[in-house]
Amino acid sequence: MYRGGKMADHLPSGLLEACVVVGASGDKLKDVYQVIPISKYIFSLDPEVLQVHVPPFVTKENADESGVPRTFSRVQCRRSFIKKKERPVVAPSGPGGAGSSEGATVTEDVSVPKDIDLMALPQLCFPGGLQVTNEPKEERFHFLVFTDVFGNQTHGVVVQCCRPFQEGSVFYQNGHWSSTRTTKLYTAYAICVISKHPYYNALKDCLSCLLVQVKEFAAKLSLVPIPPPGQLHVVFNLRPLMIILPSREDKEHPAVDLDLHLPFLCFRSKQILQIITGILMEQRVVFFSADWARLTLVAECFMLYIHPLHWQHPYVPILSAQMLDFVMAPTAFLMGCHLNHFEEVAAETDDLILINIDDGTVSSSCSETVDLPDVPFASAECFTKRRKGLQLQYDLEVCHQGAGTDVNEMRMLRRQWQQNLNWEIQKVTLELIVNMFRDVSGHLNYEHRVFNSEEFLKTRELADQPFYKKVLETHIFHSFLKDRLNRKMDAFTRMEVNTRSETQNRPFLFAVSLFVFFHTAFKIPPKPVKIFKLPEFPPPMVHHHVQNYYGELIILLGKAIFCVPPENSTLLARYFYLRGFMNTLCSKRLDALSDFQNLYKTDIEIFPTDLVKALVDSLQKDERSQADRRPELKRLIFKVKTDNEMVLVQADDHVKKFQLPKTHMLQEDFVKRIQESGIVKDVATIHRLFEALTVGQQKQIDPEVFRVFYTFWKETEVEAQDVHLPAEVIEHLDNNECVYKLSCSVKTNQGVGKIAMTQKRLFLLTDGRPGFIEITKFRDIKEVKISFAPFLLLRIPSLKIKCSLRKEVFEANLKSACDLWNLMVREMWAGRTMADDHKDPQYMQQALTNVLLMDAVVGCLQTQKAVFAASKLAYFDRVKHEVPMMVPKTTSETLKHKINPSLDLPAPQTVHVLHYTPGQLSYSEVDGDGNPKLWCALSGGRVVVFDAASWSMQQNCIQVGSSQLNCMLGLDQDQVWIGSQDSIIYIIDTRSMSCNKQLTEHRHEVMDFALEESDKMSQTYSCSADGTVILWDLSTLKVKKQFQLTCDRLMSIQLFNGTLWCCKDGIVELRKNGTPHRKMTLPEDLQNMPTEFSSLILFLERGQLWTSCSDSDELCLWHCKDLTKPFLRVQLQNCTGVNCMIKVKNQIWVGCSGPSPDQCRRSGKIYIVDTESHSVEKELMAHTDSVQALCSAEGRYVLSGSACQDGKIAIWKVE
Repeated sequence: MYRGGKMADHLPSGLLEACVVVGASGDKLKDVYQVIPISKYIFSLDPEVLQVHVPPFVTKENADESGVPRTFSRVQCRRSFIKKKERPVVAPSGPGGAGSSEGATVTEDVSVPKDIDLMALPQLCFPGGLQVTNEPKEERFHFLVFTDVFGNQTHGVVVQCCRPFQEGSVFYQNGHWSSTRTTKLYTAYAICVISKHPYYNALKDCLSCLLVQVKEFAAKLSLVPIPPPGQLHVVFNLRPLMIILPSREDKEHPAVDLDLHLPFLCFRSKQILQIITGILMEQRVVFFSADWARLTLVAECFMLYIHPLHWQHPYVPILSAQMLDFVMAPTAFLMGCHLNHFEEVAAETDDLILINIDDGTVSSSCSETVDLPDVPFASAECFTKRRKGLQLQYDLEVCHQGAGTDVNEMRMLRRQWQQNLNWEIQKVTLELIVNMFRDVSGHLNYEHRVFNSEEFLKTRELADQPFYKKVLETHIFHSFLKDRLNRKMDAFTRMEVNTRSETQNRPFLFAVSLFVFFHTAFKIPPKPVKIFKLPEFPPPMVHHHVQNYYGELIILLGKAIFCVPPENSTLLARYFYLRGFMNTLCSKRLDALSDFQNLYKTDIEIFPTDLVKALVDSLQKDERSQADRRPELKRLIFKVKTDNEMVLVQADDHVKKFQLPKTHMLQEDFVKRIQESGIVKDVATIHRLFEALTVGQQKQIDPEVFRVFYTFWKETEVEAQDVHLPAEVIEHLDNNECVYKLSCSVKTNQGVGKIAMTQKRLFLLTDGRPGFIEITKFRDIKEVKISFAPFLLLRIPSLKIKCSLRKEVFEANLKSACDLWNLMVREMWAGRTMADDHKDPQYMQQALTNVLLMDAVVGCLQTQKAVFAASKLAYFDRVKHEVPMMVPKTTSETLKHKINPSLDLPAPQTVHVLHYTPGQLSYSEVDGDGNPKLWCALSGGRVVVFDAASWSMQQNCIQVGSSQLNCMLGLDQDQVWIGSQDSIIYIIDTRSMSCNKQLTEHRHEVMDFALEESDKMSQTYSCSADGTVILWDLSTLKVKKQFQLTCDRLMSIQLFNGTLWCCKDGIVELRKNGTPHRKMTLPEDLQNMPTEFSSLILFLERGQLWTSCSDSDELCLWHCKDLTKPFLRVQLQNCTGVNCMIKVKNQIWVGCSGPSPDQCRRSGKIYIVDTESHSVEKELMAHTDSVQALCSAEGRYVLSGSACQDGKIAIWKVE
């Protein structure tokens, strides 16, 4: 039997967790009145918990006559707080008067949430103590944060109300306050509203409206649901004020319901940066203020400033006088004290960071200054500049406006201003964090989860290194690293990607990044929000009125859902979430499941998985049978059950720092160690390095050899970065061109100087007054050789380089370094040649890596065989001589460029699918980048996105499941549908580059899509391998039609003039209702071969159908009216099978497999066939592995992707 308590564990908490009344007991007040002379001003008392109000406030008596437990009552896990008294119960419930109930013996059994500590609460409600005075005091608010041992936070807002009392008239009776004679003494009661959510302003406004009994007030708040993450805020009427609950920006963000500019009003930029530094370095930080309210609000602001980093140590923003010994704790902490205790705290403990909010000063307990490293200079400068641009004064904003008469309207205007300011401040502080840590990702090895902290530190400016040395050792940074290694797509990642400079995208190893201030993110205004108003609260809080309230709320949500246009799926998802939650509370399980099913389709990011699982488990027999009769609910239940049965694999969450090995390494371990070090990722290159370091010895690497090699490599990096060229030399170099190797001073036929190697050329840096003499660009080299000149009895080697642009041969007497430079120049020359021939700049990058590895190997080995060992790394020079890689003229002329989607991976991966989405001129700055995109599906559910304007990688990993992806379809310029082998259709939002929707109706791998567009509607077909074809309504994502084909394996579908053609064991034309109309089988001569149709193209204007087969070297052309046999066949020479084909203008581009020149492996060929002459116009040597995918870029370019031996994408010009 399902227990109600279990369901409550999965229900999202509402606004109210508990409402607690704290004050002095009636007995103590009576005693005080009797013993204190009226002339006394102040007398202190110990506060006590007087009342605790927790939901549910209203229950239905005997609600379940059948004995079935109430599944969805919002009863939380609680513990009992019991007080037995021989005295009246004292409890304030409103702002006026006092009353009593004499003489009754009362036992209170108060059930409270298990994570609320009532023992400490009275002190926190009266942190300065509870006094009896002879003068009234105004109401005062302050704020609390409670943190449990797991780091979960609960938030409280406290109002202290001053009440008059005298003997016989202070006590609370019959739910009212009363007074019978003149009051001369006053005391305070505190009402604390506790919530799981940091709604400080909203709860403060609620307490300001407290005009009724506390229990009724708490009962109303318990009815308020929390808005889901997104742009939907909830508003409710708590007369006389309208209260707004802002939603969280996303699941990772906390709700922001406080004034984030408060610290900017209290501190200068320098002090704000010092405080952030103290927090990031996990110091012992203590805030001070004479106003208790400021302590929590300012501390919470700083917690938001460092987001997405999280403080992970003790966090107590308010310490009462009795808690001051907490600051003696030896660990890092963040606490807050009253300003009266400043001297006492400073004197007690060393090494505290003392922050005086009222004076805006930051000091330490040892001195008036703070001995902390400065924030990195460039980051601090950017932050200071941004802060100056903030408008922090609301009065300046509205000084031109007249006085308002509507309080709620004035509050709304103020809130909108604050919301916009909060948005700007969050962007300013996020940019600060991004600028501090944007280069961390460049020193991560994702496969082995290693962070090379030493190398990261070496890339920092010398003045900034003390800051990073401390921060890199903290728990905060360690958790940040985990998120980076997990490729978490949070606010940090989005801003880092959107503001990445071109220099940071450069592939070369020793690029020096210039710090650039980015303005794009700050032009983006906050997203528009939608307000949903809750119904008026029921007057008497009884069961049927509360049920009516829930019913009215569900009706309002239904109306809101009806009014939302289907394309606004983000808002629609929020309404479905709220209605599903309310239906759950009302035990309308099937309605709740239906809402969550719709939510799953519209935004999976906020899908409450645990709650839905609990809902499914709670279904009664009749409900389960009803759900099984509703296909959409049956699918949801099936998915929940399937996911529940899957074995959960514990995510690898560790982070390692790179350490040099201490034992001998075989090749496999050596590969891992080199990848961890960050030297190189490519496995084939590391294998060649292993061969180089083990020449002439046992095939294992000594740890000392590894250490020397690693040290030499890093020293070479430093030397390259320390090359300072004079301005007159730099002006001869291209942008981003760097010197990677510099020789000793040598004698050449151009004078004495040092030979410098960049990624593009060789030049002589002349001695004396430094000058620039170009030797040659690598692409202009004609010959490189070593010659020997006799000198006495010696033969002195010299390096000769012949350039196509000069008659004179360059000659340099490099002495013992001659052989190494000969190797390096030849490798760069071969790499440049291949890069030019194949239009693939990565060849040049790889050649440069090989050269630098050669240099490190020679420096490491220091033996006669060192140069021979280094020659093992001369990959391109060897390929150039062993297998001439001449690119045919036709291929070279048609090829525009090549890009590598596996650039960040240790080995190339197969390009399974390519999809091009055109640019969007209508994109605004809030939408982001409107450039055309190339979407590429690699193995394991990995999607890489390129900017098709610059062909630079924009997103290096969007993970959609873990299975192979088979097909893509772009819709409405803001969605890309992706079909996977795991039977799911993933829907990517092209603006956020995230997958928030999934369609799960298919039961086998999704193979293809077909889009049908007309003036009236747009709809999409999808098919799966088992023969299922589904027609989708694009606006609602609901199934309009579904039919089943009988086949062994359905490969693809295409739509021509409303007719659906399916490619399976044969090709079938379907009628509108899904029944077969005509069928076409393989030609007779192919029926005995192990082959199948791989693709088809229909030309209705010519009445032709073109087909290809996976193991055939020909294309078959059929008449649409006669599908019995092809009327023509087009032979594709040297083709072993067709994998894909597309129509571009009047051409058919055919992607094939073929034999490579060495006959040892497959090659990838593209044949361009003219549709009129039916002849092959061009045969392109496209890839070194089979062509797996083709797509067209608006008819101007064709893009081809290859299998994993090549793994590249080629961009071809269309004539």
